[in-house]
Amino acid sequence: MSVAEPRRIVLFRHAKADWSQETDHERPLADRGRLDAAAAGRSLAATGVAVDLAVCSTAVRTRETWKLAVQELPHRPRTVYEERIYEASPGELIALLNETPEDVRDLVLIGHNPGIHGLAEILAGSVEGDADGRMNAHGFPAASFAVLTFDGSWKSLEPAAATLVDFWAPFE
Repeated sequence: MSVAEPRRIVLFRHAKADWSQETDHERPLADRGRLDAAAAGRSLAATGVAVDLAVCSTAVRTRETWKLAVQELPHRPRTVYEERIYEASPGELIALLNETPEDVRDLVLIGHNPGIHGLAEILAGSVEGDADGRMNAHGFPAASFAVLTFDGSWKSLEPAAATLVDFWAPFE
């Protein structure tokens, strides 16, 4: 793949989790979360982003979100479960994205707030349409995702290097 081709990053927050007696890392999805995760998968498929790689937090709720969402995509991308996403700061998430193999064009990162929302804001040096307003109107709710594009290599990804091109939330 040429680094001249734009790359896409989908920042996907896990769906609504249940407030069970489990530790935070082990919390499963709530019933509504399961419905929203599938709806998010359908909406992601409608964007036309052909995900090459999914990098997912090891938390139960993120794994369940991705398992339901990926069933709605036209093809199943390679998935890597990464414990560093759990409780990661935006800077730590950028460092993780910088490790992405150069043959990956489109990547989805399934994680948690506040890291996912913060990462979207930090990466977005520019915005198309009203995506920024929609993203910030409700604080990046559960099961929502932002789509960003950028030019260059994964190693060169840094703050303000991307364009926010789309945002989806389950209640839109």
